[in-house]
Parts: sequence; C-alpha cells; structure tokens
Amino acid sequence: MYKNCQSCMMPLGKDPSGGATNADGSKNEMYCGLCYSQGSFVHPEWTVRQMQRFVVEKMKEMGIPRFLGRFFVMGMPRLERWKQH
Repeated sequence: MYKNCQSCMMPLGKDPSGGATNADGSKNEMYCGLCYSQGSFVHPEWTVRQMQRFVVEKMKEMGIPRFLGRFFVMGMPRLERWKQH
C-alpha cells in the first residue's frame, strides 16, 4: 500500500477523484485517479519532466511558492511509474 501516487506524488488520501481504477473497475492502490483511470494513464505520453512541471504549476495555483514545488518534485523520478524509464 502506497501513501502517495506513484506518478504525481499526491497523497492518495487527498485524491479529489476518490482513487484510481483498474480496467476491471477495481480500485488501484498505486496511483491517484487524476493520473490513472480505467486501467491506463490519463497522460501516457508525458515524461517525468512534463509531470514535474504540471505538479509545480498546480502547487503554485494552490498558493505554494514555485521553489517549494520544485523541491517537492525532485524525488519524482524514483516513483514506480518513472523509474522504469
């Protein structure tokens, strides 16, 4: 069981979509519903760099300074989705 999405690092307990789903409709415990839905990634073409930029921008929209957002996403390449690439 993971505490954070293994694609974007969002705490799974804060997922506004209620969680990711597998192709068979069962709950996926590794990703949030914003990154993974119905058995596939929402943005399969994104690189880790694109995801980092997206997350930093979302955090900025939430009032979090850009430098803190950049610090937060530094560990993203070690997440399950990205360490395969």
